[in-house]
Amino acid sequence: MSVTKVSVIGASGRMGSEACRAVEAADGLELVGRFDMGDELGDLAGADVVVEFSVPDASAANVAHCVDQGVHVVVGTTGWSEGKLADLRRRLDQHPDVGVLIAPNFAIGAVLMMAFAEKAAAFYESAEVIELHHPDKVDAPSGTAARTAELMGAAREKAGLGTVPDATTSDPDGARGARAHGIPVHSVRLRGLVAHQEVLFGATGEMLTIRHDSFDRVSFMPGVIAAVRKVKEHPGLTVGLEHYLGI
Repeated sequence: MSVTKVSVIGASGRMGSEACRAVEAADGLELVGRFDMGDELGDLAGADVVVEFSVPDASAANVAHCVDQGVHVVVGTTGWSEGKLADLRRRLDQHPDVGVLIAPNFAIGAVLMMAFAEKAAAFYESAEVIELHHPDKVDAPSGTAARTAELMGAAREKAGLGTVPDATTSDPDGARGARAHGIPVHSVRLRGLVAHQEVLFGATGEMLTIRHDSFDRVSFMPGVIAAVRKVKEHPGLTVGLEHYLGI
C-alpha cells in the first residue's frame, strides 16, 4: 500500500495538534513534518499533502508556499476573502496538478447542516444564523456561519425571495447582529463551548431549527483525513468539504 506523506502547519495549535494525532493514527498516512509560527517551511519535510491550521493573517502565504512547492493543501483556517481566493486561483493556474481544499468546517454533521440549510432557505421568509464558539476564537462570524449564509443567500435569490423581514429601525449597539449575504448572523463567544451553530427558519405558524454541535475537536478529524486522502484527485481550488463527500 502506498503511503501519503503529510505535514501539518499550525501543529501546536488546538486543531493542528489534533490533526497530527489523527494523521499518525490513520492507515496509509505518515506524519513527516510539524510546523508552527516562525518556522521555515522549506520543502515542507517532503510532504505530499499539507494540512494548514494556522491563523487568518498567515494562511494565504502558507498556502501559496505549498502550491509553489507543488504540494497539495487541506486548509482549515478561516478568513479567506474573495480577493484572497482569487489570488489563490491565479496561483493555481500556474500549478494545474495541485489541489487545494478550503473547508469552513470538517465535521461531517456540520457539512450536512449547511447542505440542509441551503435546501431549506428557499422555502422560508425568515432566516437567521446563530454561531457559538469558545472565546479564544479570533474571527467573527465563523467561517462555517459565513459559508452557511452564503449558501442560504444564493438559494433565497434563486427562489425569488426578497430580503429577510425586519422592522427594526433603531439598533445603535448592533443587537440585531451582522448581515452576511442578506442573512442576519449572530456570534456568541462563551467559555466551555467548542463549535456550535443553529440555523433558524420561520414562516407564519411554524419554525424549523437545524443545529450542529461539536463538543470535541476530534469530531473534525474524520473530515480532515477524508480530505487528505482525496485532495490529490481534485486539482485546482475547492471550497467546502461537501464536494469531496458527494453531499
